[in-house]
Amino acid sequence: MTASDLRRFRVCVFCGSRPGSSSQYMEFATQLGKSLAKNDIDVVYGGGRTGIMGALAEGAASLGGHVTGIIPHHLLEREQAAGFATQLHVVGSMHDRKRLMYQLADGFVALPGGMGTMEELMEVLTWAQLDLHDKPVTVANVGGFFDPMLTWLDQALDCGFISSADRALVTEVTTVDSVLARLYPTASVSPSDV
Repeated sequence: MTASDLRRFRVCVFCGSRPGSSSQYMEFATQLGKSLAKNDIDVVYGGGRTGIMGALAEGAASLGGHVTGIIPHHLLEREQAAGFATQLHVVGSMHDRKRLMYQLADGFVALPGGMGTMEELMEVLTWAQLDLHDKPVTVANVGGFFDPMLTWLDQALDCGFISSADRALVTEVTTVDSVLARLYPTASVSPSDV
């Protein structure tokens, strides 16, 4: 399969509107954006220009990638909307944002972020658990950021609150290459090539 065959594939990235305390979060987001663009994979994200969101979108845009931002009107100023988005959807609520993100995406990846990132991730995992979709979901465990969440999932399994099939719905990756391999196995590019 060629890169042009991947043009319509869209990855929704859940991530923080803040940069976080480690430069590796921003660097990973930039490299992921570049790698998605280089593989002609479209980015769907929260529409902001700030923090990890902005780094992701700027990385993709820097190589001509298609970036679709989705932002509620009440966050336009706070998250400095548009910035690097090829296409921007301004929606009425956070629920509308998530619904459109889900509709446009073929797969999901979570990068480090706060409560909103975790809420978005858990919702798509819950929908997968309920057989409402079979789109791949992964977390980019940059610098061990998601270790506590993964431990919690393991504990939920051990305590009988989720099944082993439920636990298998989310995978952990630690490199940009592994994000691409998990979400679209025919895509591969080393961040050093970007």
